[in-house]
Amino acid sequence: MPTPTTSITWAIANLERRTENGEIFVCHYTVNANDGTYSSGAYGSVGLEAADPDSMIPYADVTEEQCISWVKEALGGDEKVTEIQAALQAQIDEQRAPTKAAGVPW
Repeated sequence: MPTPTTSITWAIANLERRTENGEIFVCHYTVNANDGTYSSGAYGSVGLEAADPDSMIPYADVTEEQCISWVKEALGGDEKVTEIQAALQAQIDEQRAPTKAAGVPW
């Protein structure tokens, strides 16, 4: 039987912004992995560098996709994103074929 394909979903759980100008300075994010049977997830927060006032996107126009790209960049780019996703996949792999167990024999 083939190994199921794992779907990875990044999402923004919350944002923190400055009320005087709408600048987002913290993104709270989730990353979820699911293969249809097993799942794993992570939650984190990243602080963002101060935005250039001339290129700052108005708060009302910011999209979730844009925030996710900021999060991934703040985490360290593709290499770190790959590490996070691999760790979630490893958790699913462990659920699928456990290598450890707890309990007593009686």
